[in-house]
Amino acid sequence: MRDSPPISLLRRADGGTIAYRATDGKSPGVVFLGGFRSDMTGTKASALEAHCRRAGRGFVRFDYSGHGASEGAFRDGTIGGWRDDALAVIDAARAGPLILVGSSMGGWLMLLAALARPERVAGLVGIAAAPDFTEDLMWNEFDGETRAALARDGVVARPSGHGEPRGFSSPLSGGRPGGGPVTMRLIEEARRHLLLRGPVPVACPVHLLHGMADEEVPWRTAPRIAEAVASADVTVELIKDGDHRLSRTRDIARLCAVVEAMAGAVK
Repeated sequence: MRDSPPISLLRRADGGTIAYRATDGKSPGVVFLGGFRSDMTGTKASALEAHCRRAGRGFVRFDYSGHGASEGAFRDGTIGGWRDDALAVIDAARAGPLILVGSSMGGWLMLLAALARPERVAGLVGIAAAPDFTEDLMWNEFDGETRAALARDGVVARPSGHGEPRGFSSPLSGGRPGGGPVTMRLIEEARRHLLLRGPVPVACPVHLLHGMADEEVPWRTAPRIAEAVASADVTVELIKDGDHRLSRTRDIARLCAVVEAMAGAVK
């Protein structure tokens, strides 16, 4: 098997660069959107790239600003900014329909991208998709001391108290102890992009994979997404013993099969 393609750089509107790896191939192409504090070297992104290469299918994986090999500071990032990174990659991708595969936070961003580029997005595959996690799994679970620290300082490294709300020392935060800084700007800006408070006018096919043993993003998020999106072609697939990452060999095999079946159905 050939090595992965080299890292290329895409210039953002603000002058910074987005690092990405692109594999040429047939349409529809696949774009992988990673999670919060994850990067494009992760198990799922690498495995899906290898699958698409074997299938002769185009594939792109990339790092959001402040992640991995892309420029910027993580603490300056926002949901809207990372969505714009994804849109820049989609706009630069080869012509033709695309299937977006979003893991955790990437599942939120894939929905936002589908709303912004309905003419390019032919299908969505979510892996423990986490729309609205900044509100539901961070802010709503922070204690009063943590909220006060955010209001006062604009940033917290990790919440106070004994328990650690979701989004910190967890897969949702890339598995890094403490989860890195969380800013008030991230929380407040994300409120402009909340989706599960009403209908989500996404019309393309959607397939949601979610582990019922996920301790970071409740599996019941998947049915909530399915109910909210407008598409009539929505599948929720629950893996009873699956965790948040869904990175086991059989999980990866199922992901690849779902992506290939969706690709085969694109007109």
